[in-house]
Amino acid sequence: MFRIAAGATRYMILLAVVGSLLACATLLIYGFAEAIQLIWATIESGEVSRKGAKALSLEFIEIIDLFLLGTVFFVIAIGLYELFIDADIPVPPWLTIKTLDDLKTKLIGVVIVVLAVLFLGQVMAWDGERDLLGYGVAIASMIAALAFFLGGKKK
Repeated sequence: MFRIAAGATRYMILLAVVGSLLACATLLIYGFAEAIQLIWATIESGEVSRKGAKALSLEFIEIIDLFLLGTVFFVIAIGLYELFIDADIPVPPWLTIKTLDDLKTKLIGVVIVVLAVLFLGQVMAWDGERDLLGYGVAIASMIAALAFFLGGKKK
C-alpha cells in the first residue's frame, strides 16, 4: 500500500510543471506585448536617429531576455514532466531529458545565454562613466564556473 502511495506522490510535480508553464506563458505574452508596443511607438514617432537606434536595440535585447527566460521555464516544465510523469511525450531530440543531470545541463546552457544577453544589454546601455569591468568579470566568472560544471559532468 505504501509503495502505491509513494509512487503516486510523483504527481505532485505537476504543481511545478503547471507553475513553470504559467511563468513561461506570462513571460512570452508579456514579451510579445512589449515588442508590439515598442514597434508601434517607433512607427508612430517616425524617427530613429543613430542614438535612438542604439536605445531601440537595447530595448529589443531586453525583450529577447524575456523570451529567453520564458524558454528557461518551458525547458524546466517539460523536463520535470518527462522525468516524473511521462518519459514518452513527443519532444524534439534536443529536448529529450532522461535524468535530472540532463535537465540541469539544458538549464545551465540557457542560463549561460541569458547571462550573455544581460551583459550585452549593459554594454549597449553603457554611458562611458560606469565601470563595466567588475560586472563583466562577475558574469564571465559565472559562465566559466557553469562551463566547468558542465565539462565535469560529461566525463
